[in-house]
Amino acid sequence: MTPQQIITVERLDGSAAAQAVNAFRLVYADVFAEPPYNEAADDVAAAFRRFHLQTRKRAFRGAVARTEDGEPAGMAYGHPVPPDTGWWDELTEPVSDAMRREDGHRTFGLMELAVRGPWRGQGVARRLHETLLDGIEAERVLLNVHPDSKAASAAYRAWGYRKIGEARPWEGPGLYDVMLLDLRA
Repeated sequence: MTPQQIITVERLDGSAAAQAVNAFRLVYADVFAEPPYNEAADDVAAAFRRFHLQTRKRAFRGAVARTEDGEPAGMAYGHPVPPDTGWWDELTEPVSDAMRREDGHRTFGLMELAVRGPWRGQGVARRLHETLLDGIEAERVLLNVHPDSKAASAAYRAWGYRKIGEARPWEGPGLYDVMLLDLRA
């Protein structure tokens, strides 16, 4: 990539994201094959079974970053956390009832944010993050990040996130850091 190449970032609703699934999958498979994730084809397939269901959720949002020639450079997606979420139950240490209270609008769950290697360090992740969250009505954003992903953790901290605990989000993986961004601050 040349330094003067323009990267565009587009926000997508659920149906548009479902139609752009190949771009999301390409970025996901490329980025999460790397350490510390080391995801294989089965992991990608499982993630995109979830993605298919997530794109149907109310207020799902996705964002795709593309080069001038249309190549996917990065992606992000998420949706509001429902009242019956199990997210808070995954924490290794309980949080207060006030913290875990969900009404389907209070918290936006950032499910994934990833930028492919050639486009890292150029502000693409920040632009994806800003585009994804622009205009949401949530009070806060919640995410899980692998603690060995130092660059991602540092970016989230620089954007105002704080670690509120650790969780085992699904069977098998080690602990992930749970981070929260207060949008009212």
